[in-house]
Order: sequence, then structure tokens, then C-alpha cells
Amino acid sequence: MKLTELKAIQLAELFSALSDASRVRIISLLIEGEMSVSALAEGLNMTESAVSHQLRGLRQMRIVRARKEGRQVFYTLEDEHVQKLYSMGLDHVEHG
Repeated sequence: MKLTELKAIQLAELFSALSDASRVRIISLLIEGEMSVSALAEGLNMTESAVSHQLRGLRQMRIVRARKEGRQVFYTLEDEHVQKLYSMGLDHVEHG
């Protein structure tokens, strides 16, 4: 399969978005289901500000999506592709 320059750039940007350990940890929690920023911050032992900063990048890459309820924002994974990519990467690390 020949990869176009545009697709190569898009794929590199996706991998770049996943190259931060905090973002990968956020994804690992969101695999379990929807979570608020405060719940993510607590689960990751990070500040809400730091989590929000990482979520902004994940949202821009369409890795997560947000839903606002009152003053809280809840996040979920965008689709099953993200979970598959995470699982394959983790499998590679554990058995590679």
C-alpha cells in the first residue's frame, strides 16, 4: 500500500499526539469509559490544568471528544480505533 505524503503527515501527527506519557495515561483511563476532567486529574495524580492542557491536544487530533454538563466537561475516546491503537501499542511494549 503506497502512502501519500498527506497521509504520512497525518499519521506522523497522530503518533506525535500519542508520544506523551500523560496523554497515553489519559487514554488508558478513558478506555474504561467517560470521565470528567477532575476525575482524570485525580486518577492520574495531576492538576486539572495539566490534564486539560493534554486533553486539548487529544481533542485537536480527534482522539477524544468532550461533552459539557453544567460546569463540568466529560471526555470519552472518539472511537474504537483509538482503543485498538492503544491495545496494539501496549501489546508491542509488553511482548515486543
